[in-house]
Amino acid sequence: MEAIRTEKLTKSYGKARGIIDLDLRVEQGDFFGFIGPNGAGKSTTIRTLLGLIRPTSGRGEVLGFDITRQTGEILNRVGYLPSEAVFYRGMKVRELLRFSAGLRKRDCVKEGEALCERLRLDPTRRVEELSLGNRKKAGIVCALQHRPELLILDEPTSGLDPLMQREFFNILKEYHREGTTIFLSSHVLSEIRRNCFQALVLREGRAVARLGREELGKSEEEFEDHFLQYYMEGGEEA
Repeated sequence: MEAIRTEKLTKSYGKARGIIDLDLRVEQGDFFGFIGPNGAGKSTTIRTLLGLIRPTSGRGEVLGFDITRQTGEILNRVGYLPSEAVFYRGMKVRELLRFSAGLRKRDCVKEGEALCERLRLDPTRRVEELSLGNRKKAGIVCALQHRPELLILDEPTSGLDPLMQREFFNILKEYHREGTTIFLSSHVLSEIRRNCFQALVLREGRAVARLGREELGKSEEEFEDHFLQYYMEGGEEA
């Protein structure tokens, strides 16, 4: 079964562009990259997949559930990290993690504590006291602690220092080996090239290329040139 499937998925904001006729296929067990410059429509795609905004037209499924009619089932099985994590003020990190786990009726204390330790996140700190990087870490733990079937990550490493970026990807690879499908949205080319098996390039709301192991296996310079070809010229429709 496909973890994510869309057919001509479109989201428009009046006259503004969102995503246009997006056909997306992500197989279960994949480590999939979703790549494009800022403003390409990556976050709009993710919020539409999760049922946080409704599509203008087209259809989609996540883990076999319809994105407009079965949002609850999707959110219960998916781990989601938005590009900017916003939390209720006054909560300590451990209270935030307990609250997040409670939404899914899971006991995630052991996994949450282990992730906090690996990411060097102090669970006794209040969320409003956290730096940008530590807020990102708190969002990562919320997304991962319930061991989801599918992880959807939107620009997950912004704010993380290089050491924490390396540990974060180590954690992702461990989850992936244990069966979690990973959907990584990023504009950082090196993250996609080093970690993903396949990727889709988005440009101005449209899919312009699907990259496989051959393209992702290129050297960093070759891959950057290959990507920029699609970015500047649009490439061929995926």
